[in-house]
Amino acid sequence: MKTGYIIGQIKSFLAINKGLTGLLVMVVLVGMGEKMAERFLPLYLTALGASLLVPGLLNGLDVLLSAVYSIPGGWFTARYGYKRSLIWFNLIAMVGYLIVIVVPHWLAVVAGSFFFLSWSSLSLPAAMELIRGEVSGNKQVMGVSMHSLIRRIPMALGPLIGGVLIDRLGITAGIRISFIIALVLAMLSTLIQHFTISRDFRQITRHNALITLTRFPVGLKWLLTSDILIRYCEQMPYAYIALWTIDTVGGAHISASQFGILTAIEMSVALVVYIPVAYFADRMRKKPFVIVSYLFFTLFPLVLWLSPGFGILITAFIIRGLKEFGEPTRKSLIMDLSPEGQRPVYFGSYYFYRDVAVTGSALLGAFFWMNLTPAVTFVSSAVFGLAGIIVFVFRGTYKIKI
Repeated sequence: MKTGYIIGQIKSFLAINKGLTGLLVMVVLVGMGEKMAERFLPLYLTALGASLLVPGLLNGLDVLLSAVYSIPGGWFTARYGYKRSLIWFNLIAMVGYLIVIVVPHWLAVVAGSFFFLSWSSLSLPAAMELIRGEVSGNKQVMGVSMHSLIRRIPMALGPLIGGVLIDRLGITAGIRISFIIALVLAMLSTLIQHFTISRDFRQITRHNALITLTRFPVGLKWLLTSDILIRYCEQMPYAYIALWTIDTVGGAHISASQFGILTAIEMSVALVVYIPVAYFADRMRKKPFVIVSYLFFTLFPLVLWLSPGFGILITAFIIRGLKEFGEPTRKSLIMDLSPEGQRPVYFGSYYFYRDVAVTGSALLGAFFWMNLTPAVTFVSSAVFGLAGIIVFVFRGTYKIKI
């Protein structure tokens, strides 16, 4: 009796219910397969004969596709409901995995990326709407935090397993095996989703797929502006983090397994902070939590640049994990600032505008990396982060203004 009561209290505290459980299982299974290979794609591309420019271009494509897919992701969710949407999004990702598995060429990786890179951006509006619909109002940040927390489990374990496969089987064989595992896990996730997530159908035809910026509430506009600057900070060096730490171009020459350990440390730090931050963010002003998150975004490229070996890299990746401090709060804030009944479409539109604006960041980072020095890439990204902090401190709002 007492055990059942305690479990019930824990589930209530963490906002856990049947619908959210189905979502979290999906996140673990699909995310595990995705992250086993995704963090090592720059190594895979160069091993298959691609030039150093291609990883930067692929990262730019990733950001652009995230922008483009946010629109159908939000509209499809509003039109057909989150259950049907999530299943279809899984199937799209599986097509991409098949392409990469069957054709071992770097051009196939680029072609397959149009499908397997779609899952995160397509599914995010559906995930947020599921949480919004099935989690009580005073637990919204906790629900989003549980989603973000569980996402970090495959982000931590996936690269760790992928790194071991690479070290034992080689880059090309190890990453192809990772994609095969990703396909199997995505199939399993689709079956579990079908039986655990409630059936929902939403006949919404009056809304456009894309909401114009002029219709954005003022608070959402300033949040978007600061977020764009912070994503420039994040994305400029993103494609070259593995090359900087693993390859001889960097100040530290570590193994793929060690890189996996660093990623596991990053995600473990994020896991530790999510629940306490969510508890206080549901009861306090949300703005300070976002500002702290932005500070860690800005610090990471500088500490990474100044890390001479594995020991100092651990500090850098702890900071990278702490950047998730306010991310669930920011996502919840987007939903708070969006009109009732149109939140998935506004959420998708927000990510569309953000990611379109940020697409050039990867190309700018690649240009600096190849034509100047890696130091310019790292320092420039930190400057963008500082600008994002300034904008949000003076113009950002935690209040609902619709």
